[in-house]
Amino acid sequence: MRTRTFGRTAENPGTAAAPGRRDRGQVAIEYLGFLPLLLLVALLAIQAGLAAYAANQAGTGARAGARLASMSMSGCDRQAAKDAMSDWTARRARITGHSSHDEVTCTARVKVPRVIPGVDIWGWAERSSTMPRT
Repeated sequence: MRTRTFGRTAENPGTAAAPGRRDRGQVAIEYLGFLPLLLLVALLAIQAGLAAYAANQAGTGARAGARLASMSMSGCDRQAAKDAMSDWTARRARITGHSSHDEVTCTARVKVPRVIPGVDIWGWAERSSTMPRT
């Protein structure tokens, strides 16, 4: 006598019975449903990395511009700030500054590039640096 227990035969409990094969391909469908979420998380991670890099480059540019200007009596050295940055961040950068008799301040703003077109959630990365005059 043959008895069924949860889709398996009593004689061979390790094999599935033929009528229980209706769920073939279910994992592939679940994966396709989950794939957009995985892509969105990956794109957000890339976007966060680009924002952190832009902020780092803005800080580097602000320090370089203020350091060179502190050794002379000029204002923030915009060219030195852009030279200290990587090429693609320097093209996106806006360098401003002000100086007094005692110190000079240089501010660098870098536009954070977008990974997803039309979604601008990060805007600008801005860093300032103040150096005393020597």
